[in-house]
Amino acid sequence: TVGFIDPGNWASNVAAGAEYGYALLWMVTLSTVMLIVLQHNAAHLGIATGLCLSEAAMAHLPRGVARTALVTAVGASVSTALAELLGGAIALKMLFGLPLAVGTLLTLIVVLWMLFSKSYRRLERYIIGFVSLIGLSFIFELSLVHVDWAAAAVGWVRPSLPEGSLPVVMSVLGAVVMPHNLFLHSEVIQSRQWNLDEPEMIRRQLKYEYLDTLFSMLVGFCINSSMILLAAAVFFSHGLPVSELEQARSLLDPLLGPAAGVVFAVSLLLAGLASSVTAGMAGGSIFAGIFSEPYDIGDSHSRMGVVITLVGGAAAVLFVGDPLKGLIWSQIVLSIQLPITIVLQLCLTSRRAVMGPYVNKPFTTAVLVAEALVVIVLNVML
Repeated sequence: TVGFIDPGNWASNVAAGAEYGYALLWMVTLSTVMLIVLQHNAAHLGIATGLCLSEAAMAHLPRGVARTALVTAVGASVSTALAELLGGAIALKMLFGLPLAVGTLLTLIVVLWMLFSKSYRRLERYIIGFVSLIGLSFIFELSLVHVDWAAAAVGWVRPSLPEGSLPVVMSVLGAVVMPHNLFLHSEVIQSRQWNLDEPEMIRRQLKYEYLDTLFSMLVGFCINSSMILLAAAVFFSHGLPVSELEQARSLLDPLLGPAAGVVFAVSLLLAGLASSVTAGMAGGSIFAGIFSEPYDIGDSHSRMGVVITLVGGAAAVLFVGDPLKGLIWSQIVLSIQLPITIVLQLCLTSRRAVMGPYVNKPFTTAVLVAEALVVIVLNVML
């Protein structure tokens, strides 16, 4: 869940709600449906083969093709890390007035400590706690505002492209259907290291993984929608443009009271920390996969991938002039890389030589092809 409620989502969703009201909620619906199919398919690969998406690409595709695709995926992870670390830094600036460079460094240190502590179960508990608090914070925020639920209901199901909205639409798409999240999901689904030799165990995992993915994506859908609903109800309805996330907090204070602004900033900090962890894990998983190894923070290749992702993202923050635009464009970079990851995943999960009896059904393949085409067309339009 936390992979797609990160600060990049915050920026994209606040921009969508503040500029276009409820009109772009449909993009959250479409992106979440696409994400459910892709996440489930990535997990399907991990359970059926015991390999993450990166390892499977190296094992079953021409080396040159696989390496090129995976290098672009590492680049997408760095772009993700930029957004996550920058989001944490913006939150620290809101709360304590710290400069962005200092906040980025502090966020980076905490995240590296969390990842290198080598306790996966403890990491899971942190993430679950962070996601729960973020969800509760938006329930609190929404309780303070008047939402036009009739307009929201229409916005969730009726596609529209207001003039000038395509960059925001693409940033929402990239922020929800994140390529690094697909690599990560195919890896973490194996975190319990259950015995995969028994067909009954594989079938049992596939069954419960689907329920788990549906639940996780539904939570993410609700939180993403809440961000747009809050921005539409507070900023769009009052004709207040938002050019930076700090401004969003300063506008919330006089309109809804100081508690609303503090809750907004604290939950953004939690989102930045938690999603930076997932970005680092994804980068480590992809990089280790290039060497045909699974993610293991005790292994040098996994550690190197984590460091490249997070330190690269932190360094990139220094070149961001406009934080809000930097967050939005980091998500657009993800949407541009996304077709590569979808096609890579499609090539693997549709081959019986890779998946055996768990190969994609024709309908699943058709849906994945359609999703790839939608993303490609939107990128061409952009």
